[in-house]
Amino acid sequence: MADLEMARIPAGSVELHDARRRTHWTAQLEPFEIGVFPVTQEQLGQAIGEPAPHPRRPAVEVSWLRAIRFCNAVSEWEGLDPAYTFDGEDVTWHVDADGYRLPTEAEWEYACRAGSTGPHYGPLAEIAWTSADGVSAPQDVGLKLPNLNGLFDMLGNVWEWCWDLLDPARYDDYRVFRGGGFADDAWSVRAGTRRGGPPRVRHDDVGFRVARGGFAAEGAAQGWSARVDRERADGAEGPLPPGWTPRR
Repeated sequence: MADLEMARIPAGSVELHDARRRTHWTAQLEPFEIGVFPVTQEQLGQAIGEPAPHPRRPAVEVSWLRAIRFCNAVSEWEGLDPAYTFDGEDVTWHVDADGYRLPTEAEWEYACRAGSTGPHYGPLAEIAWTSADGVSAPQDVGLKLPNLNGLFDMLGNVWEWCWDLLDPARYDDYRVFRGGGFADDAWSVRAGTRRGGPPRVRHDDVGFRVARGGFAAEGAAQGWSARVDRERADGAEGPLPPGWTPRR
């Protein structure tokens, strides 16, 4: 299948925020790799045996679960340890595996910012496909300028699935997607914007890019922790904002 071009991202830290909960936190990151481009229709089609009418466009209409299965399929193709195992639709990330996986949202934002501190890593018209371009579909990857990590289309064109849960107390199993899409305005196409959706649902403006990197900790890595997910789901991190109700 077509190669997944990867970029090496050095260790560092990134501050994240959740505007809904008005919370900020800092994630410490070990070195990792991330895709230079979103996964394309050609790459997804070769992995699952489907045609790719627009080979260089980002793959969309891809659920979070399908993106996870793509990561495992490519890992097995290349002789790497798959990052995920399944129990029905429950997915476990084996953080020590060297196979392909979805980035954590901390990895995604750190890689996207590439040292920048504003909402965009460059002039938006030069780096991202947005509603200002008047396009009606995702565009071929790599046509706008990259960030300083050499990554293309981190902002605009399509949103990108991450590993993390959006907010398990409020939204149960919704997973995060980042970056904004071709139909979004500048307010949504920002390095810090968090949105998400159910893992089984497909969207015409949501795709994904892959990451790689294995880590020694168990059940925690790169700004994500299974324990923290459980605590968030149970409301242990504190009361929800006014008007919100727990999922159970």
